[in-house]
Amino acid sequence: MPKPNSTAVTEFLFEGFSSFGWQNRLLFFVVFLTLYLLTLSGNVIIVTIIHLDRHLHTPMYFFLSMLSISETCYTVVIIPRMLFGLLSPYQCISIQGCATQLFFYLTFGINNCFLLTAMGYDRYAAICNPLRYSVIMSKKSCAFLASGSLGIGMGMAIIQVTSVFGLPYCNAFVISHFFCDVHPLLKLACAETTINEIITFVVCFCVLILPMGLVFISYVLIISAILKIASAEGRKKAFATCASHLTVVIIHYGCASIIYFKPKSQSSLEKDRLISVTYTVITPLLNPVVYTLRNKEVKDALQRAIGRKPLSS
Repeated sequence: MPKPNSTAVTEFLFEGFSSFGWQNRLLFFVVFLTLYLLTLSGNVIIVTIIHLDRHLHTPMYFFLSMLSISETCYTVVIIPRMLFGLLSPYQCISIQGCATQLFFYLTFGINNCFLLTAMGYDRYAAICNPLRYSVIMSKKSCAFLASGSLGIGMGMAIIQVTSVFGLPYCNAFVISHFFCDVHPLLKLACAETTINEIITFVVCFCVLILPMGLVFISYVLIISAILKIASAEGRKKAFATCASHLTVVIIHYGCASIIYFKPKSQSSLEKDRLISVTYTVITPLLNPVVYTLRNKEVKDALQRAIGRKPLSS
């Protein structure tokens, strides 16, 4: 229950990076803006290349394009307001605006988790069941997996947002973060949050541990199948098709797990803020970087697009 003589909060204030001097904030602004623009342009290039190049009209690149679109939406939800906050600290946001930001942040973040899982399943089907691959990963199956990922993201986001904003917020209104996230908001509530923390843990388990487990099982089966390939060249080619995906998976799940599964006794909002910069600013950039630098087919498609490689290749 709210404390007596407490005032209901109607808007929050982001603390953001206000503890830094204006010179540091200006430096952060330039760096983060550059990374943001690179992320947007990289993802737009990936989606455009996949759409235009018939060589990339496969399930693997369909999921990559969906991931690029989701990552773009994910960054748009967070970074523009963060950049504005760097230039003008202590930005206000209404409770409704905060709930909206949290909803879309969770929706696209969870969607990314399950899209990466779908991509792992695609690699499993391609390497372990090559003869049935076109049947397993039909257009209908791909559409079902992509829409299912988004549906799970929206469903989990609704549960989490309802849990967080079902709490009363009284006197404390300064969010020790640069966007509306679950843990900083729970710390501001003027009521017992044990049940809400349990709900958060269950949601995190469902959207992080379960997908990670499925990806891990997929790669155990994939590696087992690859090791049975007779030729060294065949093994190298099979590993190459998985390397980009596995790199993105490790970074994505790793950063999110550090934030949401860190013991409460070790929780520090300042440290969480720094880690959050990694998975809201840096991690989304790794998707286009990894898939353009480490993936031969995407590099070939880019060369064809700029006329440096024959279209028939």
